[in-house]
Amino acid sequence: MTVIEMARELGKVLQEDEKYKRYMKACEVNDTDTEIQKAIGEFNLKRAELSKEMKEPDKNADKLTELDKEIREMYDNIMAMPKMIEFNEAKADMDKLLDSINFIVSMAANGEDPATCPEQPPHSCGGSCSTCGGCH
Repeated sequence: MTVIEMARELGKVLQEDEKYKRYMKACEVNDTDTEIQKAIGEFNLKRAELSKEMKEPDKNADKLTELDKEIREMYDNIMAMPKMIEFNEAKADMDKLLDSINFIVSMAANGEDPATCPEQPPHSCGGSCSTCGGCH
């Protein structure tokens, strides 16, 4: 089996992992949730309004401050939605898994034993286990 064929197999196994399934479910839920999509749409319109206002030659500082405040509040409200919290947690878990896979493959490409190298880089990792002082 070639490296590319093994990478494709890894992709298949990844799609069977619970972290992947949780992440994909959270994506689907958010993509079809009308409340979240409406809030994101309003947020994007407000950002466009701020961007337009910032391009004006005679900027109104009070209006810019108010728009910025509104955008921050809208963002905080979106991020506080239970379905968005679940999405962010699922995404963080998925990102951590992908980082682990990438780190192990990178370490192997640098000559380290993929069976024994850590899943996560130690703090301030230089990339070589031979010069590592250990995980913190």
